[in-house]
Amino acid sequence: MNAFLGAAIGPATFEVGEDVREAFLAASKGARRDATAAAFVPTDAPGKFLADIYTLARLRLADLGVDASRIHGGTHCTVTEQARFYSYRRDRITGRMAAMIWLAD
Repeated sequence: MNAFLGAAIGPATFEVGEDVREAFLAASKGARRDATAAAFVPTDAPGKFLADIYTLARLRLADLGVDASRIHGGTHCTVTEQARFYSYRRDRITGRMAAMIWLAD
């Protein structure tokens, strides 16, 4: 199975609360728990973290048996790459976008 991670908010800009971090940690087991914890970097704001959703997605895909060599993408940030991507979080202007998931044997 192959997986491609499309453009999303990047790890330097996706701020989440302690509740989000705890939900991911609660869903993580064994050695993956440490890797999951490492995907959250504390900010200067109390109870806030920068979350690396690409790392989190890779960990979840690995849990499903997807080999890391078959996971691609996950290198673009829709917030910081303004000339390339639309972002409501960045611009606060609504627009249109689409997402696709394709499963095949």
